[in-house]
Amino acid sequence: MGYLEMARRARIYIGHGKRWFAVVLLLFGTLPLPAQKVPVVEKHLANGMRLLLVERHDEPTVAGGWVAHVGSSNERLGMTGIAHLFEHMMFKGTPTIGTKDYKKDLEIIAAQERVRDEMREEDRKMRAAYRRGEIDDLLKLENKSPRYRELEKEFTKLIGEQRDVLVKNEFDRIYSGAGGSGMNAFTSEDMTAYFITVPANKLELWMWMESDRILHPVFREFYAERDVVFEERRMRTDSTPLGKFQEEFNAMFWESSSYSWPVIGWPSDIPDISKAQADDFYSTYYSGQNITIILVGDFEADKAEAQVKKYFERIPRGPKTPPDVVTLEVKQLAEKRMSAEAEANSQVDILWHTVAFQHRDSYPLEILGQILSTRTGRLYKGLVLGKGTATETYADQSSMKWEGYFNAGGEAKEGHTPEEVEQGICDNIETLKKEPVPPEELQKVKNNFAAAEYRRLSSNTPILMHLIRNDGEGDWREINESGLKIQAVTAADVQRVAKQYFTKENRAVAVYVRKPGTPAKEAQ
Repeated sequence: MGYLEMARRARIYIGHGKRWFAVVLLLFGTLPLPAQKVPVVEKHLANGMRLLLVERHDEPTVAGGWVAHVGSSNERLGMTGIAHLFEHMMFKGTPTIGTKDYKKDLEIIAAQERVRDEMREEDRKMRAAYRRGEIDDLLKLENKSPRYRELEKEFTKLIGEQRDVLVKNEFDRIYSGAGGSGMNAFTSEDMTAYFITVPANKLELWMWMESDRILHPVFREFYAERDVVFEERRMRTDSTPLGKFQEEFNAMFWESSSYSWPVIGWPSDIPDISKAQADDFYSTYYSGQNITIILVGDFEADKAEAQVKKYFERIPRGPKTPPDVVTLEVKQLAEKRMSAEAEANSQVDILWHTVAFQHRDSYPLEILGQILSTRTGRLYKGLVLGKGTATETYADQSSMKWEGYFNAGGEAKEGHTPEEVEQGICDNIETLKKEPVPPEELQKVKNNFAAAEYRRLSSNTPILMHLIRNDGEGDWREINESGLKIQAVTAADVQRVAKQYFTKENRAVAVYVRKPGTPAKEAQ
């Protein structure tokens, strides 16, 4: 999924994009050159950690990152949003970073937990009152019980005491002072990743900082940080014209899969997550055997490996292998439709169930998506430039770790309806079912894949992000192998997947019409 599409769907937080492909650069028509290979060295630590090294001496920096193989799909109802909450908590520091008085820090954290236990008991009573119809909204302050309000005041006082011993953003300041840049993280349905670029001579600092925050994390401001998450939710979902609708549409599309809830979590779950639940979640999914360390840049592989072992093998292997997601999406038997009035231009959004990461059909589906999308694709040329029923269109295949989907849609031009855009999209797909893609059109799409990937593999950070995302979805080797799979796709493959997946009973359709009184927005 492209970055504009990610922002539109608001599914992934901070910076998760679509799965990128390592493909060959095609020149001179259809004559392929050998695929550009990323020289990845894979090692394994005694605690089960995987280490990926890419030595590149183009510039005196190292892009370093690590991926925990846990995302929102590993959660359960009642704890949705906990993977994303950990993305926030991992920047709170360690016993030596982020505090002026670690002993006092621990005392306050323990006191906070005692108060929160009592508050959870009051929450239980208030939920019962809500079910009886005695209160109308659990999140309203006026609906809180008198005892809850007393406890909340006590907890607020403890927050103030903790702030007196905190050193805010010390993690970031240490890195910035050492010349680090681009420190960030993201949470998706399938992974949580942390990354930064540091000068080559600060690589050992990176090893100490990152290993220590995995080995000795201190979850300061655990409950206060949930307010930050709520604000993030408000900005990304609640305050956007389509945010809540897209969340509802996603929950309608997925029936049994854990992809049905948002990465940021349901509003009722976020305030109820306890530190005890968080500790258990962390010990399960942030264990040694569930983490991959990735370094790309100016270092000597043997020396870097020795340093990684010195620092990261301190992290223990978990007592159990983190569990797989075992609940599969049930086969959809009937078309689903959602209609909504929104403060946005009229538009349609369509989802079809498809396939997961590395499924053999994911590659022709990627090709099909590119045939339909972009300014030179069939949808734009047919519906925007041709019939003039739409102002913009999109299409894309997203193959995630456990399941996959194909997304297409567009915005209706003034004077036209979303149903006209929907029909135009479906007509184009029917054409792909009936008529093989012409060789020159198929080759153009393959060339575009190849050229884009060639550019993306030109520096340390893009290579790091490729490896993070591919490893997080299931196999880092896709950075070198998927290009040949893309180039091997035939017109018959595209026609076959169009027939197999793009059926009426396999899709969900969201139709948005502009809410009365909402001014039209100009197309970008």
